[in-house]
Amino acid sequence: MKNNETNNRHHASLRERIGLMTTFKWIKAGIGITVYLLFVIWIGNYWLLLGLPLVADAYITKYVPWGFWKRRKDGRKPSVLVEWIDALVFALVAVYIINLFLFQNYKIPTSSLEKSLLVGDHLFVSKVSYGPRMPNAPIFFPLVQNTLPLADCKSYVEWPMWGYKRLAGLGTVERNDIVVFNFPAGDTVCFNVTNPDYYTILLGEGSSYLRMHPEKLEGMTFANSWERNHYLMDLGRKQIDFKKSAYGDIIWRPVDKRDNYVKRCIALPGDTLQIIHNRTYINGQPAEEQENMQHNYYVSTNGVTLNDKFFERLGISNEDRARGGIGPNYYLPLTEAKARQVAQMPVITSITMAEEQPDSTGMSVFPYSTDYPWSRDNYGPIWMPQKGARIALDTKNVMLYERIITAYEGNTLEVRDGRILINGQPADHYTFKMDYYFMLGDNRHMSADSRYWGFVPEDHIVGKPIFVWLSLDPDKPLLSSIRWNRFFMSVHP
Repeated sequence: MKNNETNNRHHASLRERIGLMTTFKWIKAGIGITVYLLFVIWIGNYWLLLGLPLVADAYITKYVPWGFWKRRKDGRKPSVLVEWIDALVFALVAVYIINLFLFQNYKIPTSSLEKSLLVGDHLFVSKVSYGPRMPNAPIFFPLVQNTLPLADCKSYVEWPMWGYKRLAGLGTVERNDIVVFNFPAGDTVCFNVTNPDYYTILLGEGSSYLRMHPEKLEGMTFANSWERNHYLMDLGRKQIDFKKSAYGDIIWRPVDKRDNYVKRCIALPGDTLQIIHNRTYINGQPAEEQENMQHNYYVSTNGVTLNDKFFERLGISNEDRARGGIGPNYYLPLTEAKARQVAQMPVITSITMAEEQPDSTGMSVFPYSTDYPWSRDNYGPIWMPQKGARIALDTKNVMLYERIITAYEGNTLEVRDGRILINGQPADHYTFKMDYYFMLGDNRHMSADSRYWGFVPEDHIVGKPIFVWLSLDPDKPLLSSIRWNRFFMSVHP
């Protein structure tokens, strides 16, 4: 009898709660439940439907005492501290969800996209433009990328670790889009030295060691560039271990916790890219050039030293000015229009676009092979891997696709006695599992981009900048640094 009475009271209480709900509350409940169902469908994980009763309870039945931890035994209002903690937790959860699925802020740290985007621009980056990714490391502190600034430690935990999954978005990456992406070569990092990247450090340290100890090469021959580079990198690892106090610990980062970069997508999957005398070609045709694209120029005056007003009028930052020399010979980044303007100035005696000639050593740009004697201004041709495409492999082109096969698509690769082994098995072909892109900066001679570290995999794509919501000039005092004319400026392709 007691159980029946208890059940009747519960049912009566439930009917009373439902009966007291206003039309507005019913509408609010319907919207909340609908949004949750659409979110589950978008995610594609239908186990989340088990949470639907909790969502319904929060709006309708209210059996679960969601605010139990704030209630006092004497019935008084919670303390101010408890209210602040409640608001902070809610804000962190909201920021976590918004940053993960909708948009995030990104600040331009370098001049690689000048004059399209400026150092100090803060961008509203849409993740739904290309579809947000489910996190690789789902437990992380929002608003920081990979390191807690004060604690100087990881901002995420490495368990659980999920694979790559991208949700449906509004579109896909198109040629000339400005794209935010995770740095492909940022999977392994020297904690104290993040620039240049780990693999460049390995090659550099290995090469430096051989220059100081040429006897190490006596009697040695390399059958191909793969063997040479791996020998250099092995030497480089030993040097990094020896200099651990300078480089710090070597850490690995999941894809979504690698540093964010922003560049312009120049070549899409299946495209063939080539740069000839600073001019970009896609599939053999001249590519569309951006109006704001810059190259560096050698500028000489008749002995006059260029003043601050000259640099300000041309929009040349203090950083670029410092690299440009003190006169009368300068090395300056200029758009084509600005270069014509400078050439007309009476104090200018000559102006010539800089150009790096092909490099026979093969060590100035990706893939760092003597088989590809390229420079940043004379580069390629190079083909962009496409999902499902199958290519023939040899000991020459394996240098182009090694990181794709190993670091991005999870295989082992070895070149032994002139044969390529993938996962321990002889291989003369490879089929790509993802699409890959080629990203360049608009400030072509001041940009670390795909010419130096290769392809950008599709699983590294973060989102698309939509507009500039704040812009601060780092060369000016704080109070006068605000670039009001750039507020809410859209980011055009």
